[in-house]
Amino acid sequence: MRTKKIGIMIGLLVLVLFVVGFLIYQNQSDSMPIIPQEASLEYENTQYNFTFTLPLSWEGYSIVQEQWQGQFIDESDSEPLTGPKILLRNPLWTAETPRQDIPIMVFTLDQWNLVQAEKVAVSAAPIPPSELGQNEEYVFALPARYNFAFLPGFEEVESILKKNPLVTE
Repeated sequence: MRTKKIGIMIGLLVLVLFVVGFLIYQNQSDSMPIIPQEASLEYENTQYNFTFTLPLSWEGYSIVQEQWQGQFIDESDSEPLTGPKILLRNPLWTAETPRQDIPIMVFTLDQWNLVQAEKVAVSAAPIPPSELGQNEEYVFALPARYNFAFLPGFEEVESILKKNPLVTE
């Protein structure tokens, strides 16, 4: 009989400890702060159907349109391949103190296949551009060595790119 009482007491003690532990856990989880999502800006390109997320510190950014140029590797006398390059420019950029842009090369699927097959070179770098994303018509890529000038802000651009900010529609 005594063992039965001890067993019941141990069972009740375990139950009480479980309930108290659960209540403490609930109380702590209710009081944990909710971390808000980082506020951001969104550049939307309707011509090529993609969006690119930027931090709020880039409010007032500008868009600069350029062209990339590629050369067929085995055909030096052929016409160069060209395509758009979109620069997202930091609002702190000035002619006196340029800052690191975010360059986005736009390739058709056929052009991208030529670059990947190493039939077309789009820079002097021994590596091709790195893909940021693609949709049914275009591939978006980051030029190789885009940041080798180590302009002010290159670390921030690297941080932005690590978050995979380009989304295709």
